[in-house]
Amino acid sequence: MDSLCIKRSLFTLIFPLWKNLKFLRIIFKVFHSFIKPVFSHILKDFPGFTQIHSPYGGYDENYLYSFFILSIFNERKLSTTMKLTFQKDVLLNGINIVLKAVSSKTTMSILGCILIDASGSEIKLTGNDMELGIETKIEGNILERGKIALDAKIFSEIIRKLSSPDAEIHIETDDALNTVISSENSVFKIQGRDSEEFSYLPYIEREHSITLSQFTLREIIRQTLFSISPNDSNKMMTGELFEVHGNELKVVSLDGHRISIRKIILKENYDDVKVIVPGKTLSEISKILNGDNESEVELFFSQNHILFAFDQTIVVSRLIEGEYFRINQMLSGDYETKFTVNKKDFLDCIERATILIRENDKKPLILNILDHSMELKLNSSFGSMNAELSIHKTGKDIMIGFNPKFLIDALRVIDDEEIDLHMMNPKSPCFIRDEDQNYIYLILPVNFNAASV
Repeated sequence: MDSLCIKRSLFTLIFPLWKNLKFLRIIFKVFHSFIKPVFSHILKDFPGFTQIHSPYGGYDENYLYSFFILSIFNERKLSTTMKLTFQKDVLLNGINIVLKAVSSKTTMSILGCILIDASGSEIKLTGNDMELGIETKIEGNILERGKIALDAKIFSEIIRKLSSPDAEIHIETDDALNTVISSENSVFKIQGRDSEEFSYLPYIEREHSITLSQFTLREIIRQTLFSISPNDSNKMMTGELFEVHGNELKVVSLDGHRISIRKIILKENYDDVKVIVPGKTLSEISKILNGDNESEVELFFSQNHILFAFDQTIVVSRLIEGEYFRINQMLSGDYETKFTVNKKDFLDCIERATILIRENDKKPLILNILDHSMELKLNSSFGSMNAELSIHKTGKDIMIGFNPKFLIDALRVIDDEEIDLHMMNPKSPCFIRDEDQNYIYLILPVNFNAASV
């Protein structure tokens, strides 16, 4: 009798649960039949729909919809509880990459955090200051899936100070966002932030793009970035123009005293694009690129953003709005004096002259261009310098003055053994350019008292 009662009691408990499970199975099948074609359509029409655009993106479509349903029932646990292990050097390298997009001065504390996202099959670190966002994938073991935002400064310093480069690091979080970071004999406990507070990187449609080597992009940035303006009073001058026409990419920067232009030939023809990329973005990207001529980087353009995709890293940046300066009106092929000089000798001579100049001094370097020689003169409160270089000149003699720093900046990024300088008169710009005009550097002269030279 007792056994019968027990069986009836168990049946009373299990039957409703079985019915509910059967009902859930039906719901899953209905959801499957609806969501699978939807995501198939999305992934087909939008190949750029990647994990950086959604907390649930980046997985194959079968996993995607099941994860979506499971997260409804277990969202809180998934977004907080997490257990991971890393090699220190791998984790630190990833942190150093995304730190470049973490805001150091902000009223929104969440922008000073790094997002650790291990909610899928990969581990991603993200930094985002709303102007520049960087996401990178790193190797590690996921013992329990989840995601959390950690204070970037504290997190990076902890990892940096931990023992040897090949040490194993354990990161574990709980439902209260308490985070334990341990390695060998060290254990740190810090407070995390809810990942849902973190701003995900914006969605960028991957329609308009170009591809070039990482080496080429890093070189273009190095050869032009020095002439952007550090002053935010004119936003246009704090960025660089990226202009694509056919199979040619032209990059331009200027600061009101000089212009830098670099042109490269791309492997394919592309749609015309004209955008202004912030100098800060280009500066940070140049530090991440490995400079390998075999590795490629893809640039995707939208109306308000640019996306750089390379290796395991994605960089998204806002563009500077507005129309760039009409630089073609500033470029002239006319000249009355042209001379050729050895670049290294010219650069070394100018750098020696700057020994007599302090940072705030505005003493011009005077160039006296004669038939077969160029005299260089500089006078300052610390002394004077006179030097002479052999040149090959065509046209008139000319005496002209320049800020020596502007000449040094341009000469340092030119790889040619000999360079050509074109001048019209002491009041007009000087042009340093090659025959094919793959590079053009325009430098404005400065006034000086010729009688005191």
